Amino acid sequence: MPTTLGELSALVGGDLVGPADLVIEGAAPLGEAGPRQITLIDRPERLSKVSANEIAAAVVPRKVEAAPFPIIRVEDVHRAFSLIVRFFRPPRENERKGIHPQAIVSPTARLGPDVEVHPFAFIGDDVEIGEGSTIHSGVRILPGCKIGRQVTIFPNAVLYENTIVGDRCIIHAGAVLGAYGFGYCCEDGRHVLASQYGNVVLGDDVEIGANTTIDRGTYGSTTIGEGTKIDNLVMIGHNCRIGRHNLICAQVGIAGSTTTGDYVVMAGQVGVRDHVHIGEGAVLGAMAGVINDVPPHARFVGIPATPEREQMLKQAAFAKLPEMRRQLKEIQETLRQLVARLDQSKEAA
Repeated sequence: MPTTLGELSALVGGDLVGPADLVIEGAAPLGEAGPRQITLIDRPERLSKVSANEIAAAVVPRKVEAAPFPIIRVEDVHRAFSLIVRFFRPPRENERKGIHPQAIVSPTARLGPDVEVHPFAFIGDDVEIGEGSTIHSGVRILPGCKIGRQVTIFPNAVLYENTIVGDRCIIHAGAVLGAYGFGYCCEDGRHVLASQYGNVVLGDDVEIGANTTIDRGTYGSTTIGEGTKIDNLVMIGHNCRIGRHNLICAQVGIAGSTTTGDYVVMAGQVGVRDHVHIGEGAVLGAMAGVINDVPPHARFVGIPATPEREQMLKQAAFAKLPEMRRQLKEIQETLRQLVARLDQSKEAA
């Protein structure tokens, strides 16, 4: 639905530099936007790379004073642009219809007001689901689970028995919470599954990515702290205790009984061994291999993970190895020649 640049400026509370009556027909990222669309330019140095005939207007940081095209100046470029995109492409809002007749809901389950259960979902005995939650098709919620208010569980996620989910959590498609931990005892030469009597507990406002797995505790709970966001394809082992407001990116693997403080960041493909502690505010770079405790607010990278500066020095030294090898060969040849001369001198004497 077309609108004017002035209306978009009012929508985001920005400062308009350009004609308020300019018609805008849509919004798109830089490089995809056309001459009738608005885009975002989050770094001032990118302004010079965009010509006036490529786009209709742009949302820019407030420190930008002028541009060769109309602009809306704002404090937070991405927040403002998201509002504009939402205006042009509002999210689909389906009518809530309650419990679908093709869903299977145990008679002992207790569902709060305005709970939506889509077709082919399964809700087991003694499950509790809070007000306003949405359970999509193919979800399996096994007996004894407790789901908070305003929770969304997307298709084909599985919650094993006694899983506890806090308010406003989001669990994406294919996630599995509460599977058995990878723990075995060796008896008479055979691997026998260890005790699996625990569960998984999510705090409020946690998000679990698609196809992520979180194992139950052996006797107690594997816990994910309030506000923590976990990306797709993450594996968290049994008995882990993840702190509040952690950010855990794709393909991270965390072995059992590991703990983290609050506001920890793990970049993609980080691997953490069992029984270590990651301190509050620590940042682990992509593919870091963590084998020891990490102090609070530290930045670790590499395999094995070490402090960022130490790893940079190691990499700088590693880059010099070919030159050092050449120099070593030259030194060896020089030494060989000196030894040969010394031997000749001894023979001459």
